[in-house]
Amino acid sequence: MTESIIESRLKLVKDRIKAVALSSGRDPKTVRLVVVSKTVPADRILAAIKAGVADLGENYVQEAREKIEVLGEEKVSWHFIGHLQSNKAKYAVRLFDMIHSVDSLKLAKELNKRAGAIGKVQKILVQVNISGEATKSGIETEQAVDLVRQIAPLENLDVSGLMTMPPYFNAPDKVRPYFRALKGLQDIIRKEGIANVHMTELSMGMTGDFEAAIQEGATLVRIGTAIFGERV
Repeated sequence: MTESIIESRLKLVKDRIKAVALSSGRDPKTVRLVVVSKTVPADRILAAIKAGVADLGENYVQEAREKIEVLGEEKVSWHFIGHLQSNKAKYAVRLFDMIHSVDSLKLAKELNKRAGAIGKVQKILVQVNISGEATKSGIETEQAVDLVRQIAPLENLDVSGLMTMPPYFNAPDKVRPYFRALKGLQDIIRKEGIANVHMTELSMGMTGDFEAAIQEGATLVRIGTAIFGERV
């Protein structure tokens, strides 16, 4: 894939983000595009960075580490968006600016410990299994507020918001209620006024449904296929 194709696809996605934000009465600057680079080789990621990508999302620690070693001089933010095991926490806090997928107190404590060891305050999102699907990671909706309360005192974590992965539908409006539910949960947590909890971010929406997610309040949309094409 040529740099020009990546550049044109990126422009199209950014234009769509801007259009839907404006039509929803939002400032387009309140929506960040996290370009999902899972399985994408470093040279194509570099082309995307040159075309203006500022945030990159990876699903696997080892794969990300190899890419960051190659692209580490580039001024981009790296986001971890996959399921994270506690034994990878020490690597994750060194590699990623934001971790989207914290779904247990055990993981949060390990991240806090590892971040403290390197003098870092790690930005995290709490992943919520808003659909209740057995195959999905994330804390159950009913337990999310308690988990946020438990994580809040951990000094080396900054609880910045929530993330979800709703069921897959080939129709964005079927996904909309799940996005709306996450926004409602964010509002509930905000009203709690928990110290060290900012709740400014909502990570939701991917290539097939990001416009609906933005309409419902997403601040981070995770898009890969629309920019890099279908994964092999």
